[in-house]
Amino acid sequence: MDMKEAIRHRRSIGKVKQDPVDKSLIEEILEAGTWAPNHCHTEPWRFWVMTGEGRRLLGQGYAEVAAAEADPTLSEEELSKLKSVQKKKAFRAPVVIAVAVTPSVKPVVPEIEEYAAAHAAVQNMLLTAYALGLGTIWRTGAPTYHPKMREAFSLVGKEELVGFIYIGYPDMEPPKAARVPFAQKTTWVSE
Repeated sequence: MDMKEAIRHRRSIGKVKQDPVDKSLIEEILEAGTWAPNHCHTEPWRFWVMTGEGRRLLGQGYAEVAAAEADPTLSEEELSKLKSVQKKKAFRAPVVIAVAVTPSVKPVVPEIEEYAAAHAAVQNMLLTAYALGLGTIWRTGAPTYHPKMREAFSLVGKEELVGFIYIGYPDMEPPKAARVPFAQKTTWVSE
């Protein structure tokens, strides 16, 4: 697939089939992530591939975040129902890859650049999945960065999750998209 085509036509696919995804395809996606640019070759990313019952790790994280943020006046039954609904979020795709950044301790590498590298790894993974005929969506949001989610993934120190890549075979038409022309957001400086 032409790279420009992949960049222009890849879209977030929030609805995928539950058909299994071959491990070799997942490995291609992970390999692409490791080729993202990164300052001083720190390779600051970590991946968790969750399939089958392994997705419970993420589901438990969602449930613990919801419980921590829930109204304290909820009954045990209401809290249990809330946690159950949150756990199901991890099962919206047959494969979920959690991506975290482990910032380098090298003083020459600004922490923000480590995040940029992890985000670039995610983009490589999304584009590769698209080229392989898979649908993906990069999910983030407040639960991703919550201490309870960090706990679920045993993150330590400055490690942080940068998101969850849900992967499967598309079960929807890609949404239409438009972009503001680059000329409206570009300043040319030649002198």
